[in-house]
Amino acid sequence: MPDLLTHVLVGYSIGTLLSVRYEQVRPAQVTLVMVGALSPDFMKITPAIPTGPLEIVTDDPISWAPLHTLGGSVLVVLLGSLLVAPDYRRQAIALTAIGATSHHVLDVALLTATGEAYAVFFPINTYRPPSPDLYLSTDRWPAAVAGVLAAVSWAACRYDLTEPLPISD
Repeated sequence: MPDLLTHVLVGYSIGTLLSVRYEQVRPAQVTLVMVGALSPDFMKITPAIPTGPLEIVTDDPISWAPLHTLGGSVLVVLLGSLLVAPDYRRQAIALTAIGATSHHVLDVALLTATGEAYAVFFPINTYRPPSPDLYLSTDRWPAAVAGVLAAVSWAACRYDLTEPLPISD
């Protein structure tokens, strides 16, 4: 669970910092970055949607695991953009893609037994990049760091820390 919280907080931080820089990015668009940061973990939907009935129809085993790759993220981002009004689709695609990219960057840094990350570039390539082995998905400290980052980005947005503070004599 700390892994999901970390992804949401990092997505919030990125979206909030984008909203400080670009005025067309509002709180609703920050939510798109957060959803994009969660999108690769849609593969964890298996307990909620059993694949048994689908496997009977297709006569093949079905796995949600490809959603946690680059190809799966592109698919989720493009399908998700269909839920948005046509005027906002480009922005929705860009923001959810930014969130999904942050998710993959964080997951490539996970500690693995083999020292290699997952095949993040599938279906383009099955190459497994070397993992820097920074943390486990069950570690709590990345969520704490992401929480501090989210609080700082919230304060930067709320109090507009981009303007110089007045100095009194």
